[in-house]
Amino acid sequence: MADVIKLLPDQVINKIAAGEVIQRPASAVKELLENAIDAGSSRIELLVKDSGKTLIQVIDNGYGMNETDARLCFEKHATSKISSVEDIFSIHTKGFRGEALASIAAIALVELKTRQSDGETGTLIELEDGRIIKQEPCQWQQGSSFTVKNLFFNVPARKHFLKSDAAELRHIIDEFQRAALAHPETEFYFYNQNKEIFHLPASNLKQRIMGLFNNSYNERIAPVSEDTNILKVSGFIGKPEYARRVKGEQYFFVNRRFIKSNYLNHAVTSAYEGLVTKDVYPSWFIFLETPPDKIDVNIHPTKTEIKFEDESAIYAIVKAAVKKSLGQYNMAPAMDFEQETSIVINPVKPDTLIRPPMIKVNPDYNPFLEEPGIPHRITGGKPSAKSIEATQEVLSALDEQFRGHTATFNAVASHPKNKVSPATDFEWTANWNEQFVVALRYDKLILIDQKAAWERIFYDEAMESIEKKRPSPVQKELFPQTLQFPAADFLLLVELLPDLRYMGFDISEFGKQTCIIYGVPPGADSTLVQGLLEEVLEDSRIGKQNDIKTPGAGILARSYSRKMAAGYYRILKEEERLELMSRLFNCSNPTVSPDGKKILAEITPDDAEKLLKK
Repeated sequence: MADVIKLLPDQVINKIAAGEVIQRPASAVKELLENAIDAGSSRIELLVKDSGKTLIQVIDNGYGMNETDARLCFEKHATSKISSVEDIFSIHTKGFRGEALASIAAIALVELKTRQSDGETGTLIELEDGRIIKQEPCQWQQGSSFTVKNLFFNVPARKHFLKSDAAELRHIIDEFQRAALAHPETEFYFYNQNKEIFHLPASNLKQRIMGLFNNSYNERIAPVSEDTNILKVSGFIGKPEYARRVKGEQYFFVNRRFIKSNYLNHAVTSAYEGLVTKDVYPSWFIFLETPPDKIDVNIHPTKTEIKFEDESAIYAIVKAAVKKSLGQYNMAPAMDFEQETSIVINPVKPDTLIRPPMIKVNPDYNPFLEEPGIPHRITGGKPSAKSIEATQEVLSALDEQFRGHTATFNAVASHPKNKVSPATDFEWTANWNEQFVVALRYDKLILIDQKAAWERIFYDEAMESIEKKRPSPVQKELFPQTLQFPAADFLLLVELLPDLRYMGFDISEFGKQTCIIYGVPPGADSTLVQGLLEEVLEDSRIGKQNDIKTPGAGILARSYSRKMAAGYYRILKEEERLELMSRLFNCSNPTVSPDGKKILAEITPDDAEKLLKK
């Protein structure tokens, strides 16, 4: 019987390894940036086109390679980082396995230009499908340039499963930000489609954070520092008052290697307990330094997960360091009366006669007497004929105002186009606390959750504007606002701009990571517009992280409606209650919110009788 077990060819082995190491263009970016950092570079440039699908190029001014090393670096498990098994437990570099370049060369067209400082000429090598097709001397500066073209050209199945350009670009930005944060002493450039996205001069960590995100982080973060015999903690944490509903920027670095750890995340969030609510998330940029032999970085192909020798001690130190920083920089400041010059206390002279405050009361005032021209409010008593007549005049005026824009509850359920004025349908309306509106119609008591109702209203109106490409009204700003966003958020904002404009936002780009708000939807609080847009962007990002290639108009409208409705937890005036019901009952589905929550309920006299009998 013939042998059935065979050794796989190197090309097949490299393609299999590439499936683990190079999952998307961002994976290639990560490996090339880490190689450039390990080469001792003080200046690194990243250039991408078509979100890395067409071109990825990393240029550095590091040590460079001679002709032999340039050829050998593309071989499987060829590395300069380790030479024995013991070296794995004392890793100080980013990479060490020697898989990255071989994996990239197996699934792309790769060009390398490199020269060492003492070399008269450089070396040019071109590879296709993992094979060297060209090698010759060339003119080049000190350092290396790796150019990756047509990634996954020979693995069409993998290329087919890549996401939209915007989604892939966000992944590349994430990898770039991690590398730049870990090495603020290195100058970084990032170009997309020949357009500069980042220029980060060599600086300290705080300046690097501000350069990557925006200048507002100067006020948003506080330093954290702790030094023990097993762990050194440094970096910055977000102040509690700047915690957001979105997860924001949460970075852990161990020996300047970015890692993901739910265990350490819990240590930080538990330190914020009592300072932030459960539905918001603080930001942090925390660096941990520990002896390399106390961690294992060889448990995952992408090296983003590590194993600590003493996890419980690490957890306790990180939590204590964060709590210490919160206590030092985020406690309410104590008032010093000796130095506070803005407070003036007038001392009482010993011979001054002290008079108690007097309250004046009008003995002739009777709160139960009606004032002329003011309708009787809804109370437990029976309204007088005069108050009923005054109320009828108000309802008649409202009937004219809302005529043609309202519908009855029963009519909307089965006939959405049958519209009747609420002023004639509802005998009275009232508020119940700040959450509910109560209305009486034809002996039926209707209970409406006003926040859920406004969510449905804003959602339907936003979706109608987007689908019909019909711009909504805009409330112009007296003074336009200039807002800054992190690069990934800004790119997503640009992608969503057409839909946002249909929803009533008048927004224009203004340079890198900056936009100007000229107008907002009617009713939106202009002072909260940045928070509104941040939540809209985060919800859209969450939808896109599941690899949705098209803009999520529904996700966008749902996030917008939820944020807009949050400002309606308040007592509504009579005309506001009528407007609410008018717009709600003209929605496509007035009984259920966009999140699937019930908006209203009807209580009939029979229901009340059964309830009371129970």
